[in-house]
Amino acid sequence: MLAVLCALASALMYALASVFQHRGTAGEPAAERIQLGLLVRLTRSRIWLFGVACDAAGYVLQFVALGHGPIVMVQTLLVSGLLFALPLGAALSGRRLTSSDWLGAFAVCAGLAAFLAVAAPAAGKSNPASQTWAILLCTVALGVAGLVSWGRGPASRRRAVALGSAAGLVYGGAAALTKTTAHILERGLLGVFVHWQLYALLALGVGGMLLAQSAFQAGALDLSLPALTVVDPIFSILVGVVAFRESVAFSPPALTVEVAALASMAAGVIVLARNEGLVAGSVA
Repeated sequence: MLAVLCALASALMYALASVFQHRGTAGEPAAERIQLGLLVRLTRSRIWLFGVACDAAGYVLQFVALGHGPIVMVQTLLVSGLLFALPLGAALSGRRLTSSDWLGAFAVCAGLAAFLAVAAPAAGKSNPASQTWAILLCTVALGVAGLVSWGRGPASRRRAVALGSAAGLVYGGAAALTKTTAHILERGLLGVFVHWQLYALLALGVGGMLLAQSAFQAGALDLSLPALTVVDPIFSILVGVVAFRESVAFSPPALTVEVAALASMAAGVIVLARNEGLVAGSVA
């Protein structure tokens, strides 16, 4: 129960962070290359810094959730973040929710409920083998490199989707490192500093932040946020099952429902991210 509550609270904070960070990056000049200078410039924006504070709170809650629950469950629940951002964005912009917004919300809720009910994820390993870590991190690196390369060029829409997807991959990898770090922390604070996972987590955290802000800078929130929100949990589910040996139902009927549920969540996320109140409330 603690893992579920913390995951839902984390989803809320991450949703707020996305809205405020997008608003903070919207006024920045477009750039073809991902640059650390972007993060330095953004520190002058109060609204962006507030978004970072929401991000930090969301991560603390996610850390606790991953320490008490399987990656598959926690990362899937994070998709619900848009459900929290939807009414807030509409209220801030003075807009009413449309029938498509409600349809999107229903698709996300139904997909979440169906996936978790049928998959019934259970905990697995707390720290995969070294070879598994190597494969996982190489997969993230190659995936990010491919997406960043595909996103280069004058097409801002493609760049926003590519960078948002890359950020989702990095955050999925960071979730795996977070889970292991949380379990290492249970054995004592000092022990965390002698394990490489903490430093890899810090590197992925900075990289994910840079990719996400570059995605927000590249185009409208309804382009970057769905990509990030969908890729993160789907990749995390694969990581949880393959790397951490978390158990989910694998019978043909169960897999059919699980795939349909994930498709429903993805479709709902895209519909919700196109909500005028959410998008308008995030543009400077």
